[in-house]
Amino acid sequence: MSILPEGEQLRKAVKWISDERTGQPAVPLYTLIEKACLKFDLTPKDGEFLMRYITEEEAKR
Repeated sequence: MSILPEGEQLRKAVKWISDERTGQPAVPLYTLIEKACLKFDLTPKDGEFLMRYITEEEAKR
């Protein structure tokens, strides 16, 4: 078992959410973030970061 560097799970979660949004655009962002937090064992603070980061990135587009 290897220990991932700090932040690696967040990077994986961002990629996973991006892939899921491409494949299932009708699923609300909040739902995907909730699933990502469970899947990647993230804290509530990480979930807040994901919401803020993803919405800011989408606003730039």
